[in-house]
Amino acid sequence: MSAISRDEVAHLARLSRLAVTDEELDVFATQLDSILEHVKVVTEIGSDGADTDVAPLTLPVGNVNVNRADVPVPGLTPEQALSGAPAREGDRFAVPRILGEE
Repeated sequence: MSAISRDEVAHLARLSRLAVTDEELDVFATQLDSILEHVKVVTEIGSDGADTDVAPLTLPVGNVNVNRADVPVPGLTPEQALSGAPAREGDRFAVPRILGEE
């Protein structure tokens, strides 16, 4: 018996506001059922105690941060930064007033 029904997939699609065809409902029900079965297998592997000698693994490769040197470089001039602005006030971007600010 499937863990998830076609009606449940349709319900999830409605909640997610997704337009799903009848054919897609069948495909998604099968795919979600397969995903749930795989999760069940993984859960059972972790609960039978057979893996107690295995250290937890968060990543299959070592954690390495790749950082570049923090070297200051010249930025844009105000004229360059504002060159594509639709509106400006002096050396600033002009934006619509919000929340009744004065």
